[in-house]
Amino acid sequence: MDKYLICGLGNPGDEYRGTRHNTGFMVLDAFAKASNIVFEDRRYGFVAQTSLKGRKVFLLKPTTFMNLSGNAVRYWLGKENIDQKRLLVVSDDVALPLGAFRLKGSGSDGGHNGLGHIQQLIGQDYARLRMGVGNDFPRGAQVNWVLGRYSDEELKTLQPSIDKAVDIIKTFVLTGIDFTMNQYNKLGKK
Repeated sequence: MDKYLICGLGNPGDEYRGTRHNTGFMVLDAFAKASNIVFEDRRYGFVAQTSLKGRKVFLLKPTTFMNLSGNAVRYWLGKENIDQKRLLVVSDDVALPLGAFRLKGSGSDGGHNGLGHIQQLIGQDYARLRMGVGNDFPRGAQVNWVLGRYSDEELKTLQPSIDKAVDIIKTFVLTGIDFTMNQYNKLGKK
């Protein structure tokens, strides 16, 4: 059976719930809710699993904190013997406007600490879905911005992209990265 690892980046703990940096967690929570599955507290993260048309899908929300996300990703890829080409990492991105998204088959970490740590441990040859959180902050205030909570208004703007991200994950598992990028990237521009 083909296996896939979908990792949403964020920080564990109630104080980070609803923050921009936890957008990856929010996408995985939406996917789990839509799939009627629940996360269990496992090694290096909260893990849920389901299957899509005979493919096994593992959802991972690392509990390592953002800057050490690579530890959780590397562990679960190894534990479940999942090919890196079947890894999709969902993260927040300040370079994209709120509600925009961009899917890539590989590439740099774009200055994102979570992606940077994953890249240190497994290289940059894995798919990533970057969810725009905007950058409406003064110079030097990026940390406060990404660790700040979404307003109700911002959540209304973000929700359609979270719903689309759930579809993107399913399409990635069923058809692969190239088809998924062709189908969705034009929709992700804001």
